[in-house]
Amino acid sequence: MRIPFIKYNHQKYLDELAKIEQSADDYQVLYTAEEYRKTLLQYIQNATHRIYIVALYLERDEAGQEILQAIYDAKRRNPNLEVKIFVDWHRAQRGRMGEGKSQTNAQYYHQMQQQHLDAPIEVYGVPVNRREVLGVLHLKGSIIDDTLLYTGASINNVYLHKLDKYRYDRYHVIRNRALADTMVDYIKQQFLPFDAIQRLDSAEQKTRKQLKPDIRVFRHHLTQANYQFEHQATANHLSVTPIAGLGKGNSLNRVIHHLISSAQHKIVFCTPYFNLPPIIIRDIIRQLRKGKHVEIIVGDKTANDFYIPEDQPFNIIGGLPYLYEINLRKFVERLQEFVDKDQLIIRLWKDNGHTYHLKGLWVDKDWALITGNNINPRAWRLDLENGILVHDPQHQLQDKFAKELMTIRQNTLLVNHFQQIQASQFYPKQVHKLISRLSRIRIDRIIKRLL
Repeated sequence: MRIPFIKYNHQKYLDELAKIEQSADDYQVLYTAEEYRKTLLQYIQNATHRIYIVALYLERDEAGQEILQAIYDAKRRNPNLEVKIFVDWHRAQRGRMGEGKSQTNAQYYHQMQQQHLDAPIEVYGVPVNRREVLGVLHLKGSIIDDTLLYTGASINNVYLHKLDKYRYDRYHVIRNRALADTMVDYIKQQFLPFDAIQRLDSAEQKTRKQLKPDIRVFRHHLTQANYQFEHQATANHLSVTPIAGLGKGNSLNRVIHHLISSAQHKIVFCTPYFNLPPIIIRDIIRQLRKGKHVEIIVGDKTANDFYIPEDQPFNIIGGLPYLYEINLRKFVERLQEFVDKDQLIIRLWKDNGHTYHLKGLWVDKDWALITGNNINPRAWRLDLENGILVHDPQHQLQDKFAKELMTIRQNTLLVNHFQQIQASQFYPKQVHKLISRLSRIRIDRIIKRLL
């Protein structure tokens, strides 16, 4: 009697979540980074009353300049347009790897503000913790008028495929006034009242030391914060539920756990970094033993944004893709019996030097989660994350989701045996030496929790 009770609780948890009714006609899925960039620019150009951009960073490269200039142009055409941009405070204070501090995004925002005094917009830095390594703003979503454009991507050349390389993500465009209002209300209520939130387009910037007490208060508040809205949809209708989470046991973590555990037939999920929290590994194994099917689509190590080609100078961050691959090989070896039965499907994504940043879940044909959450220990404990849970009991979005999955699978290799995944003894000499040293002092465990 115990197992049906557990099943019922997982499904009951999801069914009882507050939901916002959604029209299928107003839900669009895009399939390429370039298409998303063009769509975002179009929505900015046509904005009538508000633009709220939330991302880990808006880079000062060609794509970032294109987006920011389009926003300034929209503000100049419509002075009453409400414009607010939110990025991670720590990320904005440093330059790219190897560049000086003067080349920061924060300084770029100030320069742009000085060049557009006739069209003022507001750019804010959000410090989720005292240091970047201990937590960042990983909340996602651009709200333009009554439409949410949701992706795990940040704003730069590779994420938006502005030049020759792209970083593949998911791109959903959801027209829903109640959802858009809910997302904006969260920002207004959970961000703007707090002293830790800083304007990045001003000349003077506070130091981390000066902000330390304010950040502590802000982070504590965020662990208790979530989206607030009236319950509008029943369990029988197409609906969307925005969910935010920070810290162990938060609402988004619980939803992911219950989604996997509630599956009656099949679970599909994507993650760019195979570094799953222990509870998710247990959930997957439990479902496999019950006869459910699981498909995992993960990036090949060469499609990881931390991967360093062998002909380039190597550093410690370049060891991460190999650590993730070791995790994956051990996982497949442990569960090879389910792979042999085609019950566990592992796909490696790779496309000629492009990178992979997809994350999210599809459960049976009833539920889907779009999120920036990497489903790893860092996302589970340190970063401020969010996602949109889609409940589709009548399968109105099934064609769109099926096409999305088909597109993702196009550049994947099916793993039929753990020996297809390269063993660590065959890694480049400098990688093998680094991993051996890290493992010997057990610091690899700490690294995988933080990155």
